[in-house]
Amino acid sequence: MIREEAMALLKKHVKNKNLRKHCIAVEAVMRRLAARFGEDKELWGLAGLLHDLDYDETAKDMARHGYRSVEMLKDTDLPEEVLHAILAHPGHVERESLMDKALYCSDPVTGLIVAAALIHPSKSLGPIDVRFLMNRFKEKHFAKGANRQQIAACSELGMDLEEFLGVSLEAMKGISKELAL
Repeated sequence: MIREEAMALLKKHVKNKNLRKHCIAVEAVMRRLAARFGEDKELWGLAGLLHDLDYDETAKDMARHGYRSVEMLKDTDLPEEVLHAILAHPGHVERESLMDKALYCSDPVTGLIVAAALIHPSKSLGPIDVRFLMNRFKEKHFAKGANRQQIAACSELGMDLEEFLGVSLEAMKGISKELAL
């Protein structure tokens, strides 16, 4: 599968514009992490782009989230490792591969970063830095939906939180126009 095909699927199945932006942000973080670890950027990017493909259908039934995406993708040429990562990101299967672990912590970090940008007077990613993110990370009531424990699982990648936030932030800054941030 190529990115254009994945984007067409995303647009077909994910109607909420902000959720599509979230998927694009996770894709960017996954591509940056793949480059850092010498992995396949295209494959990791596809895992990030498609990880919430079923969200419109499963938002009220999280027990099905991920499983439905895999069903939707079963007739594609996506490798099993991408499908496994999609199942691992909501915790349905054990995180085994580096891709599984990366998707698990990349999913919520994008929400934290977007929320940080939106509270900044500029409403953009440009002035946001790691120090600002670290301070927001420590605030329990800030961006409550961004699961801190899941973000901190970046340690499974051999990265500390500051390093992971920095890589994620730079990835998202690289697509700031697409995110309208």
